[in-house]
Amino acid sequence: MATGKHSKAISDRSGFEFPYREMVTEWNGSFVHKSEFEAKHPQIELKAVYGDIQGLMNARPDRAENAVATILKPNPFETIAASSGIINVSETSHGRSTGDTVRFRGSPSTAGTFGNPASVDGIAGSNIAKAAGYSITVGKRDSSGTITRTTDFYHFTVDTNTATSGGKSGGGENCSAGPATLTA
Repeated sequence: MATGKHSKAISDRSGFEFPYREMVTEWNGSFVHKSEFEAKHPQIELKAVYGDIQGLMNARPDRAENAVATILKPNPFETIAASSGIINVSETSHGRSTGDTVRFRGSPSTAGTFGNPASVDGIAGSNIAKAAGYSITVGKRDSSGTITRTTDFYHFTVDTNTATSGGKSGGGENCSAGPATLTA
């Protein structure tokens, strides 16, 4: 059997003569010297092509959540001065902005309706629970007119009635603050 110890071969790439034992075959079938060898480039490899991604069956778009009422702590309404219709409202971390319209409601009933908050310092609960709501200003207002910026208070001015003495809290239990209209 021949070993090819002294045999020569011609490179398919350069055309030069090299020892036969130093020759290799490339991926494309070319017979070349090991110094001329070039591996197959990864971009030449064919990759499986799949169809376009399909949408899910019965997909529904994300919906916007409706605004809901927030339960206030007991007796959240506070008058600031006698003969004033300005009421501070305590609502922890309310996230509201000046100019938002807020409607106040009393305790809910089993019929799905809301009662009026309790009267506060001569201001009727039915006036506080006005159906159209009130435009609010963020911050706690004092009797001198100074507004302390806080995320736990805002104030509004009632349409009728004024406080009898000022500095009184009320409204009762389970009062809520929310949008003028509630939808499901």
